[in-house]
Amino acid sequence: MGDRKRRAQNREDWSPWLQKLNEVRQRSREMGGPEKVERLMHQRGKLDVRQRIEHLFDPETFTELGGLVGNKSDAPADGFVCGAGQINGRMALVGAEDFTFQAGSAGRGGGYKRYRLAELALREGLPLVWMLEGAGARIGKRTDTPARTPVDLEAMADAKGEVPIVCLVLGVSAGHGALAAPLSDFVVMTRNACMFTGGPPLVRAATGEEITKEELGGPQVCVEQAGSVHNVVEDDAAAIALAREYLSFFPTSRPLPPPRQSNRDMAERSTDELLEIIPPNPRVPYAMRDVIEVLVDEGRFLEIQPDYGRTVAVGLGRLGGQPVAFVGNNPAYGAGALDAAGAIKATDFIETCGTFGIPVVFLIDNPGVLAGSRAEQEGILKWGGRLYLAGRRLQTPKISVLMRKGFGFGLVTMAHMPHDGQTLTLALPSANIAAMPAQSGGRTAHLDSETREKIEQAQRGGPWGLADRLGVDDVVDPRALRNALLHGLALSAQRAR
Repeated sequence: MGDRKRRAQNREDWSPWLQKLNEVRQRSREMGGPEKVERLMHQRGKLDVRQRIEHLFDPETFTELGGLVGNKSDAPADGFVCGAGQINGRMALVGAEDFTFQAGSAGRGGGYKRYRLAELALREGLPLVWMLEGAGARIGKRTDTPARTPVDLEAMADAKGEVPIVCLVLGVSAGHGALAAPLSDFVVMTRNACMFTGGPPLVRAATGEEITKEELGGPQVCVEQAGSVHNVVEDDAAAIALAREYLSFFPTSRPLPPPRQSNRDMAERSTDELLEIIPPNPRVPYAMRDVIEVLVDEGRFLEIQPDYGRTVAVGLGRLGGQPVAFVGNNPAYGAGALDAAGAIKATDFIETCGTFGIPVVFLIDNPGVLAGSRAEQEGILKWGGRLYLAGRRLQTPKISVLMRKGFGFGLVTMAHMPHDGQTLTLALPSANIAAMPAQSGGRTAHLDSETREKIEQAQRGGPWGLADRLGVDDVVDPRALRNALLHGLALSAQRAR
Protein backbone atom coordinates (compact mmCIF):
# COMPACT_ATOMS: atom_id res chain seq x y z
CA MET A 1 0.00 0.00 0.00
CA GLY A 2 2.83 2.35 0.89
CA ASP A 3 4.51 1.72 -2.45
CA ARG A 4 1.29 2.59 -4.33
CA LYS A 5 0.99 5.88 -2.47
CA ARG A 6 4.62 6.70 -3.17
CA ARG A 7 4.08 6.08 -6.90
CA ALA A 8 0.96 8.22 -6.94
CA GLN A 9 2.81 11.01 -5.13
CA ASN A 10 5.67 10.80 -7.64
CA ARG A 11 3.18 11.18 -10.49
CA GLU A 12 1.62 14.19 -8.81
CA ASP A 13 5.01 15.75 -8.12
CA TRP A 14 5.81 15.58 -11.84
CA SER A 15 2.80 17.72 -12.75
CA PRO A 16 4.33 21.22 -12.31
CA TRP A 17 7.46 20.18 -14.17
CA LEU A 18 5.50 18.77 -17.08
CA GLN A 19 3.23 21.80 -17.10
CA LYS A 20 6.27 24.07 -17.31
CA LEU A 21 7.70 21.97 -20.15
CA ASN A 22 4.44 22.20 -22.08
CA GLU A 23 4.24 25.97 -21.57
CA VAL A 24 7.81 26.56 -22.69
CA ARG A 25 7.43 24.25 -25.67
CA GLN A 26 4.16 25.87 -26.69
CA ARG A 27 5.73 29.32 -26.57
CA SER A 28 8.69 28.11 -28.66
CA ARG A 29 6.27 27.04 -31.39
CA GLU A 30 4.37 30.31 -31.60
CA MET A 31 7.02 31.91 -33.84
CA GLY A 32 6.60 35.70 -33.80
CA GLY A 33 3.00 35.43 -32.66
CA PRO A 34 -0.29 34.91 -34.55
CA GLU A 35 -0.56 38.50 -35.79
CA LYS A 36 2.91 38.55 -37.36
CA VAL A 37 2.54 35.08 -38.82
CA GLU A 38 -0.70 36.09 -40.51
CA ARG A 39 0.50 39.52 -41.69
CA LEU A 40 4.05 38.68 -42.75
CA MET A 41 3.51 35.21 -44.13
CA HIS A 42 -0.01 34.02 -44.85
CA GLN A 43 -1.37 37.30 -46.25
CA ARG A 44 1.61 37.40 -48.61
CA GLY A 45 0.86 33.95 -49.95
CA LYS A 46 3.73 32.33 -48.05
CA LEU A 47 3.93 29.32 -45.81
CA ASP A 48 5.14 30.04 -42.29
CA VAL A 49 8.35 28.38 -41.14
CA ARG A 50 6.65 25.39 -39.55
CA GLN A 51 4.38 24.83 -42.53
CA ARG A 52 7.44 24.87 -44.76
CA ILE A 53 9.01 22.09 -42.72
CA GLU A 54 5.76 20.09 -42.80
CA HIS A 55 5.79 20.30 -46.61
CA LEU A 56 9.42 19.16 -46.79
CA PHE A 57 9.13 15.99 -44.73
CA ASP A 58 6.96 12.92 -45.05
CA PRO A 59 3.89 13.20 -42.76
CA GLU A 60 4.45 12.79 -39.04
CA THR A 61 8.23 12.27 -39.32
CA PHE A 62 9.64 15.64 -38.14
CA THR A 63 11.49 15.78 -34.82
CA GLU A 64 12.59 19.24 -33.72
CA LEU A 65 16.06 19.83 -32.32
CA GLY A 66 16.94 22.81 -30.14
CA GLY A 67 13.34 23.97 -29.96
CA LEU A 68 13.83 25.42 -26.48
CA VAL A 69 16.78 27.60 -27.48
CA GLY A 70 15.76 31.17 -26.68
CA ASN A 71 13.28 30.23 -23.95
CA LYS A 72 15.12 32.30 -21.31
CA SER A 73 14.84 35.47 -23.39
CA ASP A 74 11.34 35.00 -24.81
CA ALA A 75 12.81 34.31 -28.26
CA PRO A 76 10.79 31.44 -29.78
CA ALA A 77 13.37 28.93 -31.07
CA ASP A 78 15.58 32.04 -31.44
CA GLY A 79 14.02 32.56 -34.87
CA PHE A 80 15.53 29.39 -36.32
CA VAL A 81 13.62 26.09 -36.45
CA CYS A 82 15.57 22.93 -37.16
CA GLY A 83 15.37 19.18 -36.85
CA ALA A 84 15.18 15.85 -38.65
CA GLY A 85 12.58 13.98 -40.67
CA GLN A 86 12.13 11.73 -43.67
CA ILE A 87 12.08 12.71 -47.34
CA ASN A 88 10.72 9.88 -49.47
CA GLY A 89 11.44 7.49 -46.62
CA ARG A 90 15.06 8.60 -46.03
CA MET A 91 16.29 10.70 -43.12
CA ALA A 92 17.35 14.30 -43.70
CA LEU A 93 17.92 17.49 -41.71
CA VAL A 94 16.44 20.98 -42.07
CA GLY A 95 17.25 24.43 -40.74
CA ALA A 96 14.74 27.22 -41.41
CA GLU A 97 14.83 30.93 -40.64
CA ASP A 98 11.66 32.38 -39.10
CA PHE A 99 11.04 35.81 -40.61
CA THR A 100 8.28 36.56 -38.09
CA PHE A 101 10.83 36.82 -35.25
CA GLN A 102 13.31 39.69 -35.60
CA ALA A 103 13.15 39.37 -39.39
CA GLY A 104 14.72 35.90 -39.28
CA SER A 105 18.07 37.34 -38.19
CA ALA A 106 20.76 34.98 -36.94
CA GLY A 107 21.20 35.29 -33.18
CA ARG A 108 23.58 33.54 -30.84
CA GLY A 109 21.27 30.57 -30.19
CA GLY A 110 20.39 30.29 -33.85
CA GLY A 111 24.09 30.25 -34.66
CA TYR A 112 24.61 27.38 -32.24
CA LYS A 113 21.80 25.47 -33.92
CA ARG A 114 23.15 26.06 -37.42
CA TYR A 115 26.51 24.69 -36.35
CA ARG A 116 24.90 21.73 -34.59
CA LEU A 117 22.79 20.91 -37.65
CA ALA A 118 25.73 20.90 -40.09
CA GLU A 119 27.78 18.93 -37.56
CA LEU A 120 25.03 16.29 -37.35
CA ALA A 121 24.71 16.13 -41.13
CA LEU A 122 28.41 15.37 -41.46
CA ARG A 123 28.57 12.94 -38.54
CA GLU A 124 25.45 10.94 -39.38
CA GLY A 125 25.70 11.21 -43.16
CA LEU A 126 22.38 12.97 -43.75
CA PRO A 127 21.28 15.43 -46.47
CA LEU A 128 20.77 19.00 -45.28
CA VAL A 129 18.17 21.55 -46.41
CA TRP A 130 18.42 25.24 -45.56
CA MET A 131 15.35 27.50 -45.81
CA LEU A 132 16.34 31.15 -45.93
CA GLU A 133 14.33 34.26 -45.22
CA GLY A 134 16.31 36.46 -42.88
CA ALA A 135 18.13 39.73 -42.40
CA GLY A 136 21.59 38.31 -41.68
CA ALA A 137 23.50 38.41 -38.40
CA ARG A 138 21.54 39.94 -35.53
CA ILE A 139 22.86 43.18 -34.10
CA GLY A 140 24.98 42.39 -31.04
CA LYS A 141 25.54 38.76 -31.92
CA ARG A 142 29.31 39.15 -32.12
CA THR A 143 29.59 41.08 -28.88
CA ASP A 144 27.56 38.62 -26.77
CA THR A 145 29.14 35.45 -28.19
CA PRO A 146 32.46 34.11 -26.79
CA ALA A 147 35.31 34.81 -29.19
CA ARG A 148 36.37 31.16 -29.49
CA THR A 149 32.86 29.85 -30.25
CA PRO A 150 32.79 27.69 -33.42
CA VAL A 151 31.19 29.47 -36.38
CA ASP A 152 28.38 27.73 -38.25
CA LEU A 153 30.09 28.41 -41.59
CA GLU A 154 32.96 26.12 -40.57
CA ALA A 155 30.66 23.14 -40.06
CA MET A 156 28.77 23.97 -43.24
CA ALA A 157 32.02 24.05 -45.22
CA ASP A 158 33.08 20.73 -43.71
CA ALA A 159 29.78 19.11 -44.73
CA LYS A 160 30.03 20.36 -48.32
CA GLY A 161 30.87 17.42 -50.60
CA GLU A 162 30.17 14.86 -47.89
CA VAL A 163 26.36 15.09 -47.89
CA PRO A 164 23.95 16.65 -50.39
CA ILE A 165 23.02 20.20 -49.38
CA VAL A 166 20.04 22.12 -50.76
CA CYS A 167 19.28 25.78 -50.08
CA LEU A 168 15.85 27.36 -50.59
CA VAL A 169 15.66 31.16 -50.71
CA LEU A 170 12.03 31.88 -49.81
CA GLY A 171 12.13 35.63 -49.20
CA VAL A 172 14.75 38.30 -48.65
CA SER A 173 18.03 36.70 -47.57
CA ALA A 174 20.99 38.88 -46.67
CA GLY A 175 24.43 38.74 -45.12
CA HIS A 176 25.38 35.82 -42.94
CA GLY A 177 22.31 33.70 -43.71
CA ALA A 178 22.77 34.08 -47.46
CA LEU A 179 26.22 32.48 -47.20
CA ALA A 180 24.48 29.11 -46.95
CA ALA A 181 23.73 29.38 -50.68
CA PRO A 182 27.29 29.23 -52.06
CA LEU A 183 28.03 26.39 -49.63
CA SER A 184 25.17 24.31 -51.04
CA ASP A 185 24.93 21.96 -54.02
CA PHE A 186 21.56 23.18 -55.27
CA VAL A 187 19.96 26.58 -54.68
CA VAL A 188 16.34 27.45 -55.49
CA MET A 189 14.59 30.79 -55.04
CA THR A 190 10.96 31.83 -55.34
CA ARG A 191 9.86 34.42 -57.86
CA ASN A 192 9.55 37.19 -55.24
CA ALA A 193 12.70 36.33 -53.27
CA CYS A 194 15.99 38.28 -53.18
CA MET A 195 19.50 37.40 -52.03
CA PHE A 196 22.57 39.57 -51.48
CA THR A 197 25.52 40.12 -49.18
CA GLY A 198 24.10 43.47 -48.06
CA GLY A 199 20.71 45.03 -48.72
CA PRO A 200 19.83 48.41 -50.27
CA PRO A 201 20.29 50.44 -47.02
CA LEU A 202 23.80 49.05 -46.56
CA VAL A 203 24.63 49.67 -50.24
CA ARG A 204 23.37 53.24 -49.96
CA ALA A 205 25.43 53.89 -46.84
CA ALA A 206 28.57 52.30 -48.26
CA THR A 207 28.51 53.51 -51.86
CA GLY A 208 25.72 56.04 -52.24
CA GLU A 209 24.03 53.85 -54.85
CA GLU A 210 20.23 53.92 -54.87
CA ILE A 211 18.91 50.49 -55.79
CA THR A 212 15.90 48.30 -55.05
CA LYS A 213 16.21 44.87 -53.49
CA GLU A 214 14.95 43.30 -56.74
CA GLU A 215 17.58 45.13 -58.80
CA LEU A 216 20.25 44.12 -56.29
CA GLY A 217 19.47 40.45 -55.86
CA GLY A 218 16.22 39.37 -57.46
CA PRO A 219 15.86 36.33 -59.73
CA GLN A 220 17.06 38.18 -62.81
CA VAL A 221 20.37 38.87 -61.07
CA CYS A 222 20.83 35.66 -59.08
CA VAL A 223 19.47 33.20 -61.63
CA GLU A 224 20.22 34.73 -65.04
CA GLN A 225 23.31 36.90 -64.50
CA ALA A 226 25.32 35.80 -61.45
CA GLY A 227 24.36 32.12 -61.51
CA SER A 228 24.35 32.13 -57.69
CA VAL A 229 20.93 30.46 -57.75
CA HIS A 230 20.20 27.42 -59.90
CA ASN A 231 16.43 27.44 -60.40
CA VAL A 232 13.54 29.83 -59.81
CA VAL A 233 9.98 28.72 -59.00
CA GLU A 234 6.69 30.44 -58.24
CA ASP A 235 6.19 29.85 -54.51
CA ASP A 236 7.24 28.09 -51.31
CA ALA A 237 5.45 24.84 -52.10
CA ALA A 238 7.08 24.58 -55.54
CA ALA A 239 10.54 25.25 -54.08
CA ILE A 240 10.10 22.57 -51.43
CA ALA A 241 8.80 20.05 -53.98
CA LEU A 242 11.86 20.74 -56.15
CA ALA A 243 14.16 20.12 -53.18
CA ARG A 244 12.51 16.75 -52.57
CA GLU A 245 12.85 15.84 -56.25
CA TYR A 246 16.51 16.86 -56.41
CA LEU A 247 17.45 14.84 -53.34
CA SER A 248 15.74 11.76 -54.78
CA PHE A 249 18.65 11.42 -57.24
CA PHE A 250 21.38 11.53 -54.58
CA PRO A 251 22.63 9.16 -51.89
CA THR A 252 22.23 10.40 -48.33
CA SER A 253 26.02 10.72 -48.10
CA ARG A 254 29.06 10.47 -50.35
CA PRO A 255 30.15 6.84 -49.59
CA LEU A 256 26.74 5.38 -50.53
CA PRO A 257 25.52 4.56 -54.06
CA PRO A 258 22.88 6.75 -55.74
CA PRO A 259 19.39 5.34 -55.09
CA ARG A 260 17.70 3.38 -57.84
CA GLN A 261 13.99 4.04 -58.25
CA SER A 262 11.58 1.68 -59.97
CA ASN A 263 9.21 3.14 -62.56
CA ARG A 264 7.11 2.04 -65.55
CA ASP A 265 9.75 2.92 -68.17
CA MET A 266 12.90 1.05 -67.21
CA ALA A 267 13.26 -1.31 -70.16
CA GLU A 268 14.86 -0.86 -73.54
CA ARG A 269 12.73 0.92 -76.15
CA SER A 270 13.04 2.77 -79.42
CA THR A 271 13.71 6.51 -79.41
CA ASP A 272 12.21 7.02 -82.84
CA GLU A 273 11.25 10.62 -81.95
CA LEU A 274 14.90 11.65 -82.18
CA LEU A 275 14.70 11.40 -85.97
CA GLU A 276 12.26 14.33 -85.84
CA ILE A 277 14.04 16.33 -83.13
CA ILE A 278 17.66 16.21 -84.36
CA PRO A 279 18.31 17.67 -87.84
CA PRO A 280 21.20 15.90 -89.59
CA ASN A 281 22.27 19.30 -90.93
CA PRO A 282 24.70 20.64 -88.27
CA ARG A 283 23.68 24.24 -88.98
CA VAL A 284 20.04 23.75 -87.99
CA PRO A 285 19.35 24.34 -84.27
CA TYR A 286 17.41 22.14 -81.86
CA ALA A 287 16.95 22.06 -78.08
CA MET A 288 19.09 19.48 -76.28
CA ARG A 289 16.48 19.28 -73.51
CA ASP A 290 14.05 17.77 -76.02
CA VAL A 291 16.57 15.02 -76.78
CA ILE A 292 17.16 14.19 -73.12
CA GLU A 293 13.45 14.01 -72.35
CA VAL A 294 13.11 11.30 -75.02
CA LEU A 295 16.03 9.32 -73.58
CA VAL A 296 15.18 9.27 -69.87
CA ASP A 297 12.68 7.09 -68.02
CA GLU A 298 9.13 8.45 -68.31
CA GLY A 299 10.42 11.63 -69.96
CA ARG A 300 11.22 13.07 -66.52
CA PHE A 301 14.22 15.37 -66.67
CA LEU A 302 15.15 17.83 -63.94
CA GLU A 303 17.04 20.59 -65.72
CA ILE A 304 19.48 22.51 -63.52
CA GLN A 305 20.09 26.22 -64.17
CA PRO A 306 17.98 26.40 -67.34
CA ASP A 307 18.18 30.22 -67.39
CA TYR A 308 21.97 30.55 -67.00
CA GLY A 309 24.69 29.50 -69.43
CA ARG A 310 22.10 28.40 -71.98
CA THR A 311 24.65 27.13 -74.48
CA VAL A 312 24.82 24.04 -72.26
CA ALA A 313 21.95 21.99 -70.84
CA VAL A 314 22.58 20.04 -67.63
CA GLY A 315 20.30 18.06 -65.38
CA LEU A 316 19.24 14.79 -63.82
CA GLY A 317 17.15 11.91 -65.05
CA ARG A 318 16.98 8.14 -64.79
CA LEU A 319 17.91 5.37 -67.18
CA GLY A 320 16.58 1.98 -66.16
CA GLY A 321 15.81 3.46 -62.74
CA GLN A 322 19.41 4.57 -62.18
CA PRO A 323 20.14 8.27 -61.55
CA VAL A 324 22.12 9.75 -64.44
CA ALA A 325 23.53 13.24 -65.02
CA PHE A 326 23.34 14.76 -68.49
CA VAL A 327 25.65 17.46 -69.86
CA GLY A 328 24.82 18.51 -73.39
CA ASN A 329 25.74 21.33 -75.73
CA ASN A 330 22.57 23.21 -76.66
CA PRO A 331 22.46 24.18 -80.36
CA ALA A 332 19.30 26.22 -79.68
CA TYR A 333 21.57 28.95 -78.24
CA GLY A 334 24.56 30.25 -80.15
CA ALA A 335 24.80 27.01 -82.13
CA GLY A 336 25.96 25.36 -78.89
CA ALA A 337 29.31 27.20 -78.88
CA LEU A 338 30.60 26.94 -75.32
CA ASP A 339 30.70 30.25 -73.41
CA ALA A 340 32.07 31.02 -69.94
CA ALA A 341 28.68 30.84 -68.21
CA GLY A 342 27.92 27.47 -69.79
CA ALA A 343 31.34 26.16 -68.78
CA ILE A 344 30.91 27.37 -65.19
CA LYS A 345 27.49 25.74 -64.97
CA ALA A 346 28.66 22.44 -66.41
CA THR A 347 31.81 22.35 -64.26
CA ASP A 348 29.91 22.85 -61.00
CA PHE A 349 27.33 20.26 -62.01
CA ILE A 350 29.88 17.63 -63.05
CA GLU A 351 31.86 18.08 -59.84
CA THR A 352 28.73 17.68 -57.70
CA CYS A 353 27.54 14.57 -59.54
CA GLY A 354 31.01 13.07 -59.53
CA THR A 355 31.28 13.59 -55.78
CA PHE A 356 28.13 11.57 -55.17
CA GLY A 357 28.80 8.79 -57.67
CA ILE A 358 26.25 9.67 -60.35
CA PRO A 359 27.20 8.56 -63.90
CA VAL A 360 27.50 11.36 -66.46
CA VAL A 361 26.36 11.28 -70.09
CA PHE A 362 27.95 13.91 -72.37
CA LEU A 363 25.94 14.86 -75.46
CA ILE A 364 28.28 16.72 -77.81
CA ASP A 365 27.13 19.15 -80.49
CA ASN A 366 29.25 22.28 -80.65
CA PRO A 367 31.28 24.29 -83.20
CA GLY A 368 33.96 24.95 -80.57
CA VAL A 369 34.23 27.44 -77.75
CA LEU A 370 32.88 30.94 -78.23
CA ALA A 371 35.39 33.34 -79.80
CA GLY A 372 35.66 37.10 -79.51
CA SER A 373 36.68 39.87 -77.12
CA ARG A 374 33.66 39.47 -74.87
CA ALA A 375 34.22 35.72 -74.56
CA GLU A 376 37.87 36.32 -73.60
CA GLN A 377 36.90 39.01 -71.08
CA GLU A 378 34.45 36.60 -69.49
CA GLY A 379 37.20 34.01 -69.11
CA ILE A 380 36.28 31.35 -71.64
CA LEU A 381 39.84 29.99 -71.73
CA LYS A 382 39.94 29.60 -67.96
CA TRP A 383 36.45 28.16 -67.55
CA GLY A 384 36.69 25.95 -70.61
CA GLY A 385 39.87 24.52 -69.12
CA ARG A 386 38.16 23.98 -65.79
CA LEU A 387 35.35 22.13 -67.54
CA TYR A 388 37.82 19.81 -69.23
CA LEU A 389 39.54 19.22 -65.89
CA ALA A 390 36.25 18.37 -64.17
CA GLY A 391 35.38 15.86 -66.87
CA ARG A 392 38.87 14.41 -66.91
CA ARG A 393 38.87 13.84 -63.15
CA LEU A 394 35.48 12.15 -63.03
CA GLN A 395 35.71 8.82 -61.24
CA THR A 396 32.12 7.87 -62.01
CA PRO A 397 31.10 6.11 -65.25
CA LYS A 398 30.95 8.55 -68.17
CA ILE A 399 29.54 8.03 -71.64
CA SER A 400 30.15 10.48 -74.47
CA VAL A 401 27.91 10.76 -77.50
CA LEU A 402 28.91 12.80 -80.56
CA MET A 403 25.52 13.99 -81.77
CA ARG A 404 26.47 15.97 -84.90
CA LYS A 405 29.65 18.00 -84.54
CA GLY A 406 32.53 18.65 -82.20
CA PHE A 407 35.33 21.07 -83.05
CA GLY A 408 38.63 21.89 -81.40
CA PHE A 409 38.62 22.92 -77.77
CA GLY A 410 34.83 22.52 -77.66
CA LEU A 411 35.24 18.80 -78.26
CA VAL A 412 37.99 18.57 -75.65
CA THR A 413 35.77 20.10 -72.95
CA MET A 414 33.04 17.50 -73.47
CA ALA A 415 34.91 14.31 -72.56
CA HIS A 416 35.34 12.89 -76.06
CA MET A 417 39.13 12.75 -76.25
CA PRO A 418 40.76 9.32 -76.61
CA HIS A 419 41.91 7.74 -73.34
CA ASP A 420 39.69 10.12 -71.32
CA GLY A 421 38.36 7.33 -69.12
CA GLN A 422 35.01 6.90 -70.84
CA THR A 423 33.02 3.75 -70.26
CA LEU A 424 31.65 4.14 -73.77
CA THR A 425 32.07 6.58 -76.69
CA LEU A 426 29.36 6.76 -79.32
CA ALA A 427 28.48 8.78 -82.39
CA LEU A 428 25.34 9.29 -84.46
CA PRO A 429 25.62 8.59 -88.21
CA SER A 430 25.75 12.28 -89.22
CA ALA A 431 28.45 13.20 -86.68
CA ASN A 432 31.93 14.54 -87.32
CA ILE A 433 34.87 16.09 -85.54
CA ALA A 434 37.63 18.41 -86.68
CA ALA A 435 40.15 20.91 -85.37
CA MET A 436 37.82 23.74 -86.43
CA PRO A 437 34.83 24.34 -88.74
CA ALA A 438 35.78 24.45 -92.41
CA GLN A 439 34.42 27.89 -93.24
CA SER A 440 35.71 29.94 -90.30
CA GLY A 441 38.90 27.91 -89.98
CA GLY A 442 39.50 28.02 -93.70
CA ARG A 443 39.23 31.79 -93.79
CA THR A 444 41.71 32.02 -90.93
CA ALA A 445 44.08 29.83 -92.95
CA HIS A 446 43.47 32.00 -96.07
CA LEU A 447 41.95 29.12 -98.04
CA ASP A 448 39.86 29.95 -101.08
CA SER A 449 36.11 29.27 -101.11
CA GLU A 450 36.42 26.16 -103.27
CA THR A 451 38.91 24.56 -100.88
CA ARG A 452 36.79 25.49 -97.88
CA GLU A 453 33.77 23.90 -99.53
CA LYS A 454 35.66 20.66 -100.17
CA ILE A 455 36.81 20.52 -96.54
CA GLU A 456 33.29 21.19 -95.31
CA GLN A 457 31.90 18.39 -97.46
CA ALA A 458 34.55 16.06 -96.04
CA GLN A 459 33.63 17.12 -92.50
CA ARG A 460 30.01 16.31 -93.23
CA GLY A 461 30.90 12.88 -94.54
CA GLY A 462 30.03 11.06 -91.35
CA PRO A 463 31.94 9.32 -88.53
CA TRP A 464 33.14 6.37 -90.59
CA GLY A 465 36.82 7.29 -90.56
CA LEU A 466 36.53 7.97 -86.84
CA ALA A 467 34.99 4.55 -86.27
CA ASP A 468 37.62 2.91 -88.49
CA ARG A 469 40.36 4.21 -86.15
CA LEU A 470 38.36 3.31 -83.00
CA GLY A 471 37.81 6.98 -82.32
CA VAL A 472 34.37 5.83 -81.14
CA ASP A 473 33.26 2.46 -79.84
CA ASP A 474 30.21 2.43 -82.07
CA VAL A 475 28.06 4.44 -84.45
CA VAL A 476 24.46 4.31 -83.22
CA ASP A 477 21.12 4.72 -84.92
CA PRO A 478 19.35 7.59 -83.06
CA ARG A 479 16.42 5.26 -82.54
CA ALA A 480 18.68 2.96 -80.49
CA LEU A 481 20.45 5.64 -78.46
CA ARG A 482 18.62 5.01 -75.18
CA ASN A 483 19.37 1.31 -75.44
CA ALA A 484 23.05 2.01 -76.12
CA LEU A 485 23.20 4.17 -73.00
CA LEU A 486 21.56 1.42 -70.95
CA HIS A 487 24.21 -1.02 -72.25
CA GLY A 488 26.95 1.41 -71.25
CA LEU A 489 25.57 1.71 -67.73
CA ALA A 490 25.34 -2.08 -67.48
CA LEU A 491 28.98 -2.29 -68.52
CA SER A 492 29.97 -0.13 -65.54
CA ALA A 493 27.53 -1.59 -63.03
CA GLN A 494 30.19 -3.49 -61.07
CA ARG A 495 32.52 -0.53 -60.71
CA ALA A 496 33.38 0.12 -57.06
CA ARG A 497 32.75 3.56 -55.59
